[in-house]
Amino acid sequence: MSEESLNPGPLGLMGFGFTTILLNLLNAGLLSTDAMGMILPMGLFYGGLAQIIAGLLEAKQKKTFGLTAFTSYGLFWWSFVAINLLPTMGLAAAPSKTAVGAYLLAWGIFTALMTAATFKSNKALQVVFITLTILFFILAIGDFTGIGAIKILAGYEGIFCGSSAVYLAIAEILNETYKRNVLPIG
Repeated sequence: MSEESLNPGPLGLMGFGFTTILLNLLNAGLLSTDAMGMILPMGLFYGGLAQIIAGLLEAKQKKTFGLTAFTSYGLFWWSFVAINLLPTMGLAAAPSKTAVGAYLLAWGIFTALMTAATFKSNKALQVVFITLTILFFILAIGDFTGIGAIKILAGYEGIFCGSSAVYLAIAEILNETYKRNVLPIG
């Protein structure tokens, strides 16, 4: 396979999708808090490192959107892990709910701006970014208000968002492998 035909998108989408699903199973109340012991390593390696690798491969192909999206969200996962681990190690104070809300709001704004670039792409990618924008805003509202039901709602929305990324990754892999439209991406 030539370097030009390499598509790093499915790797980044899988890393994002599976890690997002796992975290939001916790947010929805479908996993107990001990699941963070599994979610944080997923965030560090599959959500973080795999997306950063995908972003660097996109950069090599001169794809600014893929570079920016995958490396940014990979580094989001690394920062999420750090926010959760550094306080337990005595290396930083635990952030307030308001601070976490501001962090999530900033990511929501970034994602909304990135979503604008997806309107020249396929519908499946648009779904991923639109639902991720909504997810960040719902999570921010949940932290700003402290209303537990909002976090649960975000969890279910996040499961859908992550699943849409996994779908797009699998569709790209199958469509490329079989050289036909096995799963539609619009």
